[in-house]
Amino acid sequence: MSKFLSETYGSLVPYEPGEQPKIQNLIKLNTNESPFPPSPRAVEEGEKELALSQLYPDPECVRLREAIAENLGCGITKDEVFVGNGSDEVLFLAFNAYKDKGFAFPDITYGFYPVYAKISGAAFREIPLKADFTVDFAALKREKGAVVVANPNAPTGIFAPLSEIVDLIESDRSRIVVVDEAYVDFGGESAVSLVKKYENLLVTRTFSKSRSLAGARLGFGVACPALIRDLNLLKYSVNPYNVNRVTAAMGYGALRDEAYTKRNCAEIERNRERLAKEILPFGYSSLPSKANFLFVKHEKLSGESVYRALREKSILVRYFDKERLRPFVRITIGNEEQTNALIDAMKRASAGRITAVIPYFGYARQDRKAKSRDPISAKLVANLLTKAGADRVLTMDLHASQIQGFFDIPVDDLRGSHLFSTYFLNRFGKGTPDVMCVSPDVGSVARVRT
Repeated sequence: MSKFLSETYGSLVPYEPGEQPKIQNLIKLNTNESPFPPSPRAVEEGEKELALSQLYPDPECVRLREAIAENLGCGITKDEVFVGNGSDEVLFLAFNAYKDKGFAFPDITYGFYPVYAKISGAAFREIPLKADFTVDFAALKREKGAVVVANPNAPTGIFAPLSEIVDLIESDRSRIVVVDEAYVDFGGESAVSLVKKYENLLVTRTFSKSRSLAGARLGFGVACPALIRDLNLLKYSVNPYNVNRVTAAMGYGALRDEAYTKRNCAEIERNRERLAKEILPFGYSSLPSKANFLFVKHEKLSGESVYRALREKSILVRYFDKERLRPFVRITIGNEEQTNALIDAMKRASAGRITAVIPYFGYARQDRKAKSRDPISAKLVANLLTKAGADRVLTMDLHASQIQGFFDIPVDDLRGSHLFSTYFLNRFGKGTPDVMCVSPDVGSVARVRT
C-alpha cells in the first residue's frame, strides 16, 4: 500500500472473491452463479436501454421497485423497497447506517460482513456456529447490537426456520436485524412477509443467483419506509445513480418472466438433491442445503485434496483454507450435464489419489552400466504425472543409497526443478499406478497399490 493510505485501513483484510478463471472448457462451480443464461425477456429489456446509455438512469428506479413489490406480494409497496448495485451495496449501506451499537453475526458466514464492519468503524462480534454448523440463535439474542444473519447461510447452505428469525427479531425490538436472503429462492422461506409487522427488520435479496444476473450487479432491500429512507440518505450522499439503466431494465425483464426463473430454480433443486444422494456411496457427505450449492466433505480426503482432484478434471469448486472449513469444499449446483461430469469426477477422486514416489536427485543413469547420464527437465515428468492423475510427489533425498529424508510436494512445484532420465520417462509412461517407486539409479520400477 502507499504511504498515503489512511491508518484506518492499514489492517483491513479485504473480501476474497471466488476465482474467475480464463481457462477454456472449465466447468465453473465455485462462485454460486447460475448455470443458465438470463431470461430472454431480461436481455430484450436490457437491449432497449443500451441505446440510451448517453442518458443517466432513473435514480429512484421507480419501475423496477414497483415490479419488485408486485413480485414479492405480502402487501409490499415500492416505498418499502430499496434497489442497489448488488445486495452487497445494500449490506454495505446498512453496516454504515446502523453501526452505533456494533454488530453480531456468525463466525462462519458471508465473508463481507466483517469487512463492512471494519470499514464502517463498527465494533462487531462473531458468534461461533454450533457443532452441527447451525446458527446459534440463542447466543445472537444475547447480543446488544444489530444482528446480521444469512438465511440460508453461506457457505453451509443450512436454512433456519422462520420461527428462529421471528424470535430473534422479537428478542430486542430496539435493534436492527438484517436477514440476507441471497439464496432463499432455492427452497427456503422468505422473511419478507414479516416486514409489515416489524420495523426493525431489513431483508436483502439479489438477482445474481436465481435470476442469472450476477454480471449485471443488482440487488434490493425490503424494510419499513423509515429504514428505506435511511438507506436512501446514504445512497444519495454517495452515488445517486447506483444502478445503471441497462441493469435496471434487465431486472425488470427478469421479474416479468417468473416462469423462466421458477423452472431454473426447480432444476437446480433437483440437481442438488441428486448430487447429495449419488455421492454418498463414494465416501462423501454434505450439510443439508436450501441454497444453490452443497457444502461437501469426504470421509478420508481433505477438502484441499478434493479441490485439487476436481481441478485436474477441469472442474472448479471453492475451498476455504480456514479453521473448521478445511474438510469441506463448496460446490455450486450446475445444470444436468455439469452435474453428470461432477459426479463422475468425484467418484474417480474418491477411488484414491495417485501419488508418484521418486528419488530426489539431479541426474540419473540411463542404465546401470552406462557411464554417461541423460538429463531431462522435470517439467516433462510433471506433465506425465499430471496426465496420470497424480497431484503430489513424495520425493526421497538419497545419498550413498541411504534415505536422508522425505519431501512431499505438489506436482506443480516439480516443474523445472529437477532432472530425470529418459529411461524413467519411458518406464513411467507404460502405466499409471497408484504409487510409483523408482530406484535411485532408475534400474527398477515398482508399482504398488494403495
